[in-house]
Amino acid sequence: MLERLNQALDHLEARLDQEVDVAGAARIAAVSEYHFRRLFSALAGMPLPVYVRRRRMTLAGAEVTDGELTLLDVAVRYGYGSAEAFARAFRSVHGIGPGEARRTGAVLTAQPRMSFRVVVEGSTAMRYRIVQKEPFRLVGRKARVPLVHDGVNEAAAAHLEGLDERAVVRMKELSGGPEPQGILSAAVYLSDSREEGALADYWIGVLTAPGTAAGGCDDLDDLDDFGDFGDFGDFDVLDVPAGTWAVFESRGPLPGALQELWRDVFTQWFPSNPYTSRPGPELLRTAPAATGEEPRSQLWIPVDRAGRRAGAP
Repeated sequence: MLERLNQALDHLEARLDQEVDVAGAARIAAVSEYHFRRLFSALAGMPLPVYVRRRRMTLAGAEVTDGELTLLDVAVRYGYGSAEAFARAFRSVHGIGPGEARRTGAVLTAQPRMSFRVVVEGSTAMRYRIVQKEPFRLVGRKARVPLVHDGVNEAAAAHLEGLDERAVVRMKELSGGPEPQGILSAAVYLSDSREEGALADYWIGVLTAPGTAAGGCDDLDDLDDFGDFGDFGDFDVLDVPAGTWAVFESRGPLPGALQELWRDVFTQWFPSNPYTSRPGPELLRTAPAATGEEPRSQLWIPVDRAGRRAGAP
């Protein structure tokens, strides 16, 4: 898998002065374009477009300081239609404009060429199970928060603390639906990026059957149609289609144990197993810990079997 990923990066590197061919790179890596972007982001710690832009500006910086081409020629070579657009991209990486970079002693920032290599990890077995889930409904409260890879996510914590007792009671009344049961959290990512600070919709809620209304009704005949959410008041509602989920268990202090588990799933489990991630909410259920015991959590990741055709059973 790592060899294929490095071949895909070689493919992109050879075309930095052309339109980015992410689809071609994904084919070389033998994964979908969506999974290639997510896998790269998890392994590299930055979105693929950011890496490509930094690499382009690294090469462009060398040509700017050489002084053999005009700034407009350098801009066109790296796919920018105007000197202004090139200058903005150049400044976002180097902190100075290309004109300033031609002055003697200008300090530039280089993005090294990236490659993935084997590190001695994975000596501990990862326990997981694959679950086929029917359609379900996620009901609760959501807030848009930035991703935090290490330590407490203050925005997510504030959202949790902001739930009033009435909302918690209503969630408990609606719980008892599909697994995982009880009040849980969920993350719906707004892009392929998993970079620190990237935005996601963070949910606190419960899972119910697709037709469940606010009063607990699960009879679709009692609703106008599948999209009728019923009277959920100020709750947010997300209908999730049927699909496959990989379920992992974690035990240890929060949030560190979960952050390590999430990192291991994307850097070790996916490259070693015939599955790819797919769009959908990532679910987290944490069970209350008894005195002296470590918290136990379940992480549900939406997945597809690698190589399976879209829509195939």
